[in-house]
Amino acid sequence: MYAVIETGGKQYKVKKDDIIDVEKLGELKQDTVSFSNVLLISNADNLTLGRPYIKNAKVTAQVVRDLKSKKVISFKYRRRKSSKTTKGHRQQLTRVKVKEIHA
Repeated sequence: MYAVIETGGKQYKVKKDDIIDVEKLGELKQDTVSFSNVLLISNADNLTLGRPYIKNAKVTAQVVRDLKSKKVISFKYRRRKSSKTTKGHRQQLTRVKVKEIHA
């Protein structure tokens, strides 16, 4: 059984006990989080597709930790001007472990 969920403007295919990194979910005080934007659920013999989301479906996950992605370097160079700019960016992420898929 797997599901496709939407969070942070991206879509993720998840199964039970999968560990995924999603965009930071804000300041979370609880350990569990529920994703209600479920686009697709597939059982062994049944495929349910939402338009755009499936009603009464949710995916429950446990927050493992907050982390940052690898650094991306942006470099601008202006020729003949003796001007250059280097910037780095690390996206903040939340690592979650999928516990249950409710259809």
